Amino acid sequence: MKTGVVVILYNPDFSHVTEIKRAFGTAEWDLVFVDNTVNANANANADDRFIASDCTYIHCGTNVGIAKAQNIGLKKLFDKGVEYAFLLDQDSLFTPTIAAELLQQFKTLEKTSPIAAIGPSIYCQFSDCVDQGVLQKGKKVSDSLKEVKQIIASGMLLSRRAFQRVGEKENGLFIDGVDHEWCWRARAKGMTIYQSLSACMPHRQGDDRVKVLGITFKQGAPIRLYYQFRNVLILARRGYVPLYWKLRHVCAIPVRYIVNRLCFSQGKERGLYMGAGLKDGLKHLSGPIRSDKDVK
Repeated sequence: MKTGVVVILYNPDFSHVTEIKRAFGTAEWDLVFVDNTVNANANANADDRFIASDCTYIHCGTNVGIAKAQNIGLKKLFDKGVEYAFLLDQDSLFTPTIAAELLQQFKTLEKTSPIAAIGPSIYCQFSDCVDQGVLQKGKKVSDSLKEVKQIIASGMLLSRRAFQRVGEKENGLFIDGVDHEWCWRARAKGMTIYQSLSACMPHRQGDDRVKVLGITFKQGAPIRLYYQFRNVLILARRGYVPLYWKLRHVCAIPVRYIVNRLCFSQGKERGLYMGAGLKDGLKHLSGPIRSDKDVK
């Protein structure tokens, strides 16, 4: 029985994508690429460049967001009868060895636990250590596993059964908070989320890390701030979202605003995106950002 792998692309580095294809483009895996790159001409020959007959390539034609792209890939696999599927980013440093360990753990857990998803431990390439969590470190259940409230999408393994029970990823969130929201929704339905202690994946989250007064902040593209600020306000109103997450992220809004506006490059542009995100979050508007004109 094949296991599926969904890789989400957006203006990808084709050399790295080729490595993913080489690793998972075998009979053991059912590999699907979902491309959110807007410029169709740029990827017009993508099938010839890195997709072979043993892979599926889906070009969305526009940026439909990470959630919808994941849904497209997962439904493609599950409609074919695939029972288990991994989600990867285009720059995920993920290997079949990591995948095999996670798959074995998932299959063992589902015999006795209503498991929704499992993911690898994350080796942060910025801090050069394994991420232990800030406030929530999870509950260790064995030497190789801990139960957690949420995991990131990169390296996440879920089953067709769990996807049907929990539902699709939330398209309206578009990008930030999508993976966590799905995990919290799964927990609200009585399912569990696990993180492997024996499978570890290197990962870079955000473009950079910057210290301001001794505190480390993630620095990403200005437009991401729109989705981050908006989605915090959207998710903070939901009962199944953990209280610690609400308090931490809502209380951090003023600090993050000041740091991004005054301490980072492109401060004015960042301020506009943050302001638009707060405005739309209060209005409970979701989906992709409407246009730069509405921001500026």
